[in-house]
Amino acid sequence: MPHIVVKMYAGRSDADKVRLAEALTKATIEALGSSEKAISVSIEDIQPENWGAQVYRPDIAAKLDTIFKAPGYEPPA
Repeated sequence: MPHIVVKMYAGRSDADKVRLAEALTKATIEALGSSEKAISVSIEDIQPENWGAQVYRPDIAAKLDTIFKAPGYEPPA
């Protein structure tokens, strides 16, 4: 039962978020063989100035053992 959490800069439309959720669902079905009804997707809007404190440090830097695709940017201050 995959639950996918996406954290991204605030400002995308609900239509963009629906398209992303649909694409992630399709990719999860293809990659893992999950059924569509077993997959859930949540999307959290993060203000850019809060990215370091709310996402980078707690979800990336502190959990490197869970990162399977690392970001290609420098950590924000």
